Amino acid sequence: MTSTTDAPPADAQVVVLGRRLAYKHVVAIVYVVGLFLDVLDTTIVNVAIPTLGREFRSDNAEWIVLGYTLSLAVLIPASGWIGDRFGTKRTFLFAFGAFVAGSTLCAAAGSMAQLIAFRVLQGVGGGMLTPVGIAMLYRAFPPIERAKAATILMIPTLIAPASGPVLGGFLVSNVGWRWIFLINVPLGLAGLAFGWRYLREHREPTTGPFDVPGFLLSGTALALVVFALSEGPRSGWGSTLVIASGVVGMMAGIATVVVERRREHPLLALRLFGNRLFRQCNIVSLFTQASFIGLIFVMPLYLQQLRGLDAFHSGLVTFTQAIGVLVSSQFVGRKLYARVGPRRLMVFGLASAALTIVSFTAVSLTTSLPLLAVMMLIRGGCMGFAFVPMQTAAYASIASADNGRASSLFSTQRQFGVSLGVAAIASVIASYTSLSRRPVGNAAFAQALTGYRIAFGVAAAFALTAALAAWFINDDDAAETRSRR
Repeated sequence: MTSTTDAPPADAQVVVLGRRLAYKHVVAIVYVVGLFLDVLDTTIVNVAIPTLGREFRSDNAEWIVLGYTLSLAVLIPASGWIGDRFGTKRTFLFAFGAFVAGSTLCAAAGSMAQLIAFRVLQGVGGGMLTPVGIAMLYRAFPPIERAKAATILMIPTLIAPASGPVLGGFLVSNVGWRWIFLINVPLGLAGLAFGWRYLREHREPTTGPFDVPGFLLSGTALALVVFALSEGPRSGWGSTLVIASGVVGMMAGIATVVVERRREHPLLALRLFGNRLFRQCNIVSLFTQASFIGLIFVMPLYLQQLRGLDAFHSGLVTFTQAIGVLVSSQFVGRKLYARVGPRRLMVFGLASAALTIVSFTAVSLTTSLPLLAVMMLIRGGCMGFAFVPMQTAAYASIASADNGRASSLFSTQRQFGVSLGVAAIASVIASYTSLSRRPVGNAAFAQALTGYRIAFGVAAAFALTAALAAWFINDDDAAETRSRR
């Protein structure tokens, strides 16, 4: 069994197509391909929900998204243990393969029930891809290069959700809905072949037995809470189903903490939250994700429901945000992180993002679309100052042997943050107008606009809360990730 001490050194190289390539870059290539397809799949499918509902004459089309999300929620907590026990290469490729197979089956689905079932299979792969991939990436890159590794993460996590509506709108309108799934297959097969050939196996010798109670409790807790947050805006927060799911989910979450703290080999290494830097970065990430994804959720609704744009042109307006993040994150990761440190970068980026989002509360029914694109570009540039230091500092003082468990916790928190942000903003909009239909009449448009403005304010509040949490980060805790000046 391969131990942590057998991991390849930072300068290890492999021969790829006759040329020498650093092994850490091999890991980065495979991970970027897998994560890009995983993240892209979320937003590209959202665009096709109305079309799929009509295609299969079903009122349950939202379960195409919800089934995938719940499957993610169940698998994320267990992914760290699975990767450590069976090997990160084997686990990552299995997850990648399940995702590609699920995509193929989704494209061939002949009914809504089949499509939902195949989306669950996709979620099995997607739930393990991110945590295991992050563990692989941060084991391949030494601490001093973690900021560079974090800039690599920005490529799939930002380009994919930004391009999903554009690409999805084009495919659904011009080619057919099945291609939103088939598009994953060729690139996915290439990534699988590359990973199978060049990735190296890594296992942890002190993994311990599988924690069945922890798996059942954590999976139940996260799945039910995510379901309640997803269903609340549609069914109403007072509905019996939402209340029951939320209460049982929170009870399972409390039980998870009690049980996991007492086990010798817990599935969720909650002891890692005793690490001050890791704990604080998780808090910052929670509210950052709520703000970031929350705005990605509300802006297309505003553009499509109030402004009358289709998914393709709506995506073109919001795509500029990804450009802003990519430009600023590269600058932060390569030039500023080592000099300035994570605390000031995160506070500046998140506070600036909050101020930028506040400007969206003044939008009208006639606000210039190019102006909105510039505002999204600026907002993306601000967020880039926060993403790189947040991702880098989170694992700065985590031992290599704990990277798998730490990435599971971080991914679990991130999934909850996404659900929290979308639920809060969707609830605000739903109290003023329909989430699925355009308003009718001037009064209805005015009321809907008020709801969207308040929703933008909620996204700004989340960003400001994240900035306040970042204020309490200690730069000295992340010293290992900063080079000597």
